[in-house]
Amino acid sequence: MNKSDLIDAMAEKAGLTKVQAKNALDAFMCATNDTLKKGDKISLVGFGTFQIVERAARKGHNPATGKSIKIPAKKVVKFKAGAGLAK
Repeated sequence: MNKSDLIDAMAEKAGLTKVQAKNALDAFMCATNDTLKKGDKISLVGFGTFQIVERAARKGHNPATGKSIKIPAKKVVKFKAGAGLAK
């Protein structure tokens, strides 16, 4: 499912126009992005939790050259499914 498919599904299930559903989805994505950038987590009971975690630096392997490379530490978004989604 891509973004336009999700907008169509949201519009149908919520009884909204596609424009309203797109605005709602864009607002959700913007609020999620802003919250995660601040370092806070988002918990949606029954759906799941989004949070930022620090991925440690590690050694990797370049398959093209066979050489070891150093992969730097970075922050990534982690999603943990809630009980309602994990059925």
